[in-house]
Amino acid sequence: MTYWILSFALFAQTSDASEDLTGIAKWAVDIMERLGAPGAGLAIALENIFPPLPSEIILPLAGFTVSQGTFSLAEALFWTTLGSVSGAMALYAIGAALGIERTKAIAHRLPLVHVSDIEKTEAWFHRHGAKAVFFGRMLPVFRSLISIPAGIERMPIPQFLLLTTIGSLIWNSIFVVAGYQLGENWDHVEPYANAFQYLVLAAVALVVGVFVIKRFKSDVLDKRMTESQGSGR
Repeated sequence: MTYWILSFALFAQTSDASEDLTGIAKWAVDIMERLGAPGAGLAIALENIFPPLPSEIILPLAGFTVSQGTFSLAEALFWTTLGSVSGAMALYAIGAALGIERTKAIAHRLPLVHVSDIEKTEAWFHRHGAKAVFFGRMLPVFRSLISIPAGIERMPIPQFLLLTTIGSLIWNSIFVVAGYQLGENWDHVEPYANAFQYLVLAAVALVVGVFVIKRFKSDVLDKRMTESQGSGR
């Protein structure tokens, strides 16, 4: 009887604490309250497949829910990491189904993208794929996207699973433990996570911008040279 009274008290405490939450935060806490630690894993699996769902919010919330006594820290880390690996495997399967030849065919139809770009990326992935998968798990956006080229290149599944599990466990542990330590102040993690995410996105935007400008100038120059050679015959 005492056990059930304590359980009800803990659930009520968590529910009261989550009443002020809105949007994704409320959705994530509702899943965790209903399903327990597996709910945290489900939320993170969906976050891997749909990057707009921010792990930087879901993971600290999992830690906050741990601090409310809903489930243990070990359960939170196990299930969130399992969710990360499950989501990554889904995207790996998409990449494997796509394959390198289909990827090249798509690249051939895209403006400013050459098949040689895919071939260079393929060669780079053969050399650095293991590091890319491991460290990519700790970078916003790339956490999800890196699984697709791994699938396209058919990285051995045992290697992919090992690197994904270790990298995801490190990333998840940082945010879950932070949310656990901060308790109801879990949202203090968000500004730092957002700053890191914006820094990564700004770096990506800069690289993409430089690539597009250089490629556009190169393609225009090649076109002019071809036209001048044709008119000179």
